[in-house]
Amino acid sequence: MCRDKIFLFIIRVIFFGIINGMRKVIVDKGVEFGENDLVFIAGPCVIESRQMAIDLAKKLTALAGKLGVKYIFKASFDKANRTSVDSFRGPGLDKGLEILSEIRSTFNVPVLTDIHEPWQCPIVAQVCDVLQIPAFLARQTDLVIAAGETGAVINVKKGQFMAPEDMAAVIGKIKSTGNSRITLCERGASFGYRNLVADMRSLLIMRELGCPVVIDATHSVQRPGGLGTGSGGDGKYAPAIARAAVATGVDGVFMETHVNPKVAKSDAANAIKFAEVEKLWKQLIEINSIVKGMKK
Repeated sequence: MCRDKIFLFIIRVIFFGIINGMRKVIVDKGVEFGENDLVFIAGPCVIESRQMAIDLAKKLTALAGKLGVKYIFKASFDKANRTSVDSFRGPGLDKGLEILSEIRSTFNVPVLTDIHEPWQCPIVAQVCDVLQIPAFLARQTDLVIAAGETGAVINVKKGQFMAPEDMAAVIGKIKSTGNSRITLCERGASFGYRNLVADMRSLLIMRELGCPVVIDATHSVQRPGGLGTGSGGDGKYAPAIARAAVATGVDGVFMETHVNPKVAKSDAANAIKFAEVEKLWKQLIEINSIVKGMKK
């Protein structure tokens, strides 16, 4: 056996073995986590307008169809944790859900959005396939339990202040509602002031908890509050974070994208330009196929 084949064999034993013991999470419309395929979650940080969201959803679903990948559209109806009181937050719950519902039905694609308060959960779950718990709120028991009670898929972002092992308690809270449709998301850990680092060990540790794991490539390079009145970041490194995470065998890649990130109303410094998404997705598909033993 040549050296390259030995290398691939070792990777498959380490990572594929762990993946096989993981629980699958079925979303909808042919999308599920925990299989060999990689799930892509992408969209704008926030819904800036109906037309902007529709146009980007059209581009992303077309790309997903072209590449034959499993895809979930994401966008926030409200960015409740903005740095400044003057920061753009989004269209709000009612208008935001109306737009997300339109995207879901028009493009036949699952949708994901953030929730911030317990009362929002049953309302949002009527429209969205995946409810996302923001990193700052991962320990908020009432919110996590209310989300679990909807029966929807819950994507929990690990808090920047939390160790990956701490997510076991979050899983326990959600499962206490009878809901096991849980995915865990890594978005970096605080490293001093206004800086995040992505520890790839976190992905492996969280997978050992029995849930599919997603890497948030764009928020992992964020610099919270780095601009004083807003968050900065190093978006040019996001593709590298994504490639490294897929090499560990993650189940999904979350990324924020925008046609023109420079004018984005939220997280402009981190978003990946849409024109660069196809090349990146192709790279991630190739890496995933090698790591999970699908490439002969």
